[in-house]
Amino acid sequence: MPFQLRATASGSRARLGTLTTLHDTIETPVFMPVGTRGAVRTQTLGQLAELGPKIILGNTYHLLVRPGPEVLERFGGLHAWMGWGHSLLTDSGGFQVFSLAAGRTMTEEGATFRPRDGVATLLTPERSIAMQRSIGSDIMMVLDQCIDSTSPRAAAQAAMELTHRWAVRSLTARGDSPQQLFAIVQGACFPELRRESASVLTGVEGFDGYAIGGLAVGETRAEREDLTELTAALLPRERPRYLMGVGTPLDLLEAVHRGVDMFDCILPTAWAQHGKAFTSHGRIDLRRGVHKLAAQPLDATCPCEACTRYTRSYLHHLVKCQEPLGWQLLAFHNLRFYLELMATIRARIADDTFAAFHAEQRRRLAEDDRDNPPHRQVSTRAPRATTRGSFAIRVSTQGFASIQHVTSGEVMHASNQPDAEAEQVYVAQSELVRAALAGERPLVVWDVGLGAAHNAMALIRALDAAGDRHAPVELVSFEHDLDAFRLALANTGPFAHLRHPAPNILAHRGIFERERLRWTLVEGDFRAHAAAAPRPDVIFWDPFSAKVDAPLWSLAAFEALHAQLTGSAERPLELFTYTASTAIRTSLLLAGFEVARGVPVGAKKETTIALVRSPDMALASHARLGEAWLARRARSSAPFAAEIAPARHPELSARLAAHPQFHRGTGVTPVNHIPEAMRMNTAT
Repeated sequence: MPFQLRATASGSRARLGTLTTLHDTIETPVFMPVGTRGAVRTQTLGQLAELGPKIILGNTYHLLVRPGPEVLERFGGLHAWMGWGHSLLTDSGGFQVFSLAAGRTMTEEGATFRPRDGVATLLTPERSIAMQRSIGSDIMMVLDQCIDSTSPRAAAQAAMELTHRWAVRSLTARGDSPQQLFAIVQGACFPELRRESASVLTGVEGFDGYAIGGLAVGETRAEREDLTELTAALLPRERPRYLMGVGTPLDLLEAVHRGVDMFDCILPTAWAQHGKAFTSHGRIDLRRGVHKLAAQPLDATCPCEACTRYTRSYLHHLVKCQEPLGWQLLAFHNLRFYLELMATIRARIADDTFAAFHAEQRRRLAEDDRDNPPHRQVSTRAPRATTRGSFAIRVSTQGFASIQHVTSGEVMHASNQPDAEAEQVYVAQSELVRAALAGERPLVVWDVGLGAAHNAMALIRALDAAGDRHAPVELVSFEHDLDAFRLALANTGPFAHLRHPAPNILAHRGIFERERLRWTLVEGDFRAHAAAAPRPDVIFWDPFSAKVDAPLWSLAAFEALHAQLTGSAERPLELFTYTASTAIRTSLLLAGFEVARGVPVGAKKETTIALVRSPDMALASHARLGEAWLARRARSSAPFAAEIAPARHPELSARLAAHPQFHRGTGVTPVNHIPEAMRMNTAT
């Protein structure tokens, strides 16, 4: 067996073990320094040799993009290429499914990334494993779908089930490779999903270890610790347990206490870049002015160069000047702190004193700079208003903030994290947005119903991620009542998406401009101002609700919109909206649009896309409604919008049945044109 459990601490679930790889025998619990692109940030091989880790981590996606498998295969793998003689674990690219979501699309086959250079990269389970074989890592990870841990249950379950299917495909792709392969338990913050995921994956023969994924991406510390304890207890005793991407020294201590064996995290080097150090005196922020004249060492108990050769004053100077030497010195110090902590933990498990060590260190590792504790100033400002006009801030049970319309009681994004919903529904599934991000064609977007600007900012985040590669974009936001927008702008604590210059400038000037982006605000009735706006390519249709903004959800409104859009030169158009209402879809079809299923979000199994074709672009990736939808509509208790008189129902039903969408070929988009993310929820 590649893993041997040697001891378990009394009064704790902490485990002492040995993990045998193709290169080393590694004592666990173990921390793995992160070398994403084949190098631990700022550290030479000589420094790594001095630190003495037996295993480091690399990232499959980033190494696939650059240098690519051909280079690594030519040099005999990453070990030989970088000169590393010890073990390697490679992440599969699953975290990039989460972290690079703005330029990523998901299908059953895999994840397609469109980076700044516009060259698409498809990462499938098979390609991930093939790349990890080219890297020659000692431990490979299955490809998984990592999502925000606070995602709604339906989204968490869908990502978990996709992860299970990809795990089996990864296991098959492994073939006869002697490299170890770990599966990844997902399930966000839902204990029942974590139980299901652990049960499914441990029931599949062939995995050498198991990882706990999808944490440290939105949940609280208490939630993370509870889910770690729950999941670790569900995993086989005789296999290593790996908590991915976590965390601070205190996080590691608590996770070891709960039965975890392996860790990785970028914090030691990332925090060093910003002047932060972990010490026996607590966490020290060398950017603070209190260190400008400090003559003492960073940590008198540490033998590293940063602590024995330099004063805090000099390190403060390097940090303030952004001198790379400061980053390098603090990164080495932080990595040493982590590795020494793990060595001490192993020793305390071995002599069975870990429980007492845990009780002592959980307090010490949480401290901030015992020598110069930061002052917690009490604010003298009046509390910010949480209401404005007809709107109020509402905090969900999941911890995110939304805007509530007080009179109606309705809430924008009542059950779904607003930024995630905006990205998934209005940006990620758009063919035309993807083309603009890749620099292929300019884009005009109408944002109908600015609200708290979640949809507009989702687009701007995607443009920011594309850098200077995206095509020119004109964004026009329509809103008849700006109180919701101004309320959110005044409370950027819970509305972090507005901590960006664009919405603040827009609020003051009515326009925000930079190279290749022009964002204008049109205040007033959309129907009165739409004719003067440039013809859109994409519409984010998000008036507050059919109850609050009923005229904008009417058949007449959609008919007028379609007439305006098709009265000029033929160009493709995509309209995205959060609803899957049969009545709204009926009105869109009767107005002349083609209508397709949109991606699921939260508890909604589908959203809605309305389309206008053009000769140069058929928008073929969208799954049009077919005859099966017509049959389900016939059984609906509300097939028409409330404003349509019953006397018109027979005539309109006949018009609907004659819609060209239901008579083009079979009336159903071919399966290979249906996005895989939607296929699992598609009945036809």
